[in-house]
Amino acid sequence: MKVLITGNLGYVGAPLTQLLARGGHTVIGYDSGFFLGCVTSQDRPSETALARQVYGDIRAFDPELLNGVDAVVHLSALSNDPMGQKFETLTADINQACSVRLAEWAAKRGVKNFVFASSCSVYGAGSDRPRREEDELNPLTAYARSKIGTELELATADTSAMNVSCLRFATACGMSYRLRLDLVLNDLVLNALLDKTIRVLSDGSPWRPLIDVSDMARAIVWAAGRSQSDGGRFLVVNAGRDEWNYQVKDLADAVAAEIPGSAVSINKDASPDKRSYRVNFEKFRGLAPDAIPVLGLQESIRRLRDGIDKMLSSGARETLPRYKRLVELERLVAQNQLAPDLTWKQPSL
Repeated sequence: MKVLITGNLGYVGAPLTQLLARGGHTVIGYDSGFFLGCVTSQDRPSETALARQVYGDIRAFDPELLNGVDAVVHLSALSNDPMGQKFETLTADINQACSVRLAEWAAKRGVKNFVFASSCSVYGAGSDRPRREEDELNPLTAYARSKIGTELELATADTSAMNVSCLRFATACGMSYRLRLDLVLNDLVLNALLDKTIRVLSDGSPWRPLIDVSDMARAIVWAAGRSQSDGGRFLVVNAGRDEWNYQVKDLADAVAAEIPGSAVSINKDASPDKRSYRVNFEKFRGLAPDAIPVLGLQESIRRLRDGIDKMLSSGARETLPRYKRLVELERLVAQNQLAPDLTWKQPSL
């Protein structure tokens, strides 16, 4: 299978590329290069596994790159709430308009499967019971609105016979060669290692479902090769595992248990965080029993602990802010490498 991954030089793209390559698939990468230098080592295992790397802005994507491709995995996005708040208009353009256009181009060129990385954040505020795919949505941020907006447009877009899979992922976590430290569990582990204090900025009560980045890759590989008999031509499915819905305070306690000497600090005076949701993953378990998450919370924490500790030991402390997406984008803009519209002025590729 020939697979094109947009956003391949990111947190999820790195383990996904390696997993696909190990499976004998041909992988083409397409990436803006915003976070090219945000790596945990000088080895580049995911890049060496590629058949081809193309650098480019998703807003200027060349549809000719889709010729001969069997599956498109669309990860390219402004990928969290802080970036969505800072770049709200760009989030709608990059995350939604470009996604739908890419899917339509893919269908016209005979691509068999299109995988869109959506998010359980579309449920927004819904902690009374685990949310199913057909339940009411309540997106509270520009990022979440861009995800559900894309899903709705893809449902009615002209995608012919192409299978479209919208994977509503639980909150990502875990160690990746291209690490992110602006994710809740990853940030808690970092705090514990830096100063032995696990700071919870909320009151700790919000619910989050979690999925390790390695299990995200496994779910994507399933979707990239699925047939219509597994979910139909257009599929929206929560991707995660029922047992891994946690309150943030429980995540902090789990980190403390794996990092001796660290203490949990919860801001009990914080305003309530409305982004709180539990999610039901029964549909995913039924469709893809071999792709359900297998890496548990404790193992994700241990891998993060060991990976970040190795980075700190090698002198990477001063570069840690770069592993937070908004911080890195703001740095590139401040250095006049990126324009305010996030187009390259002085590419560092």
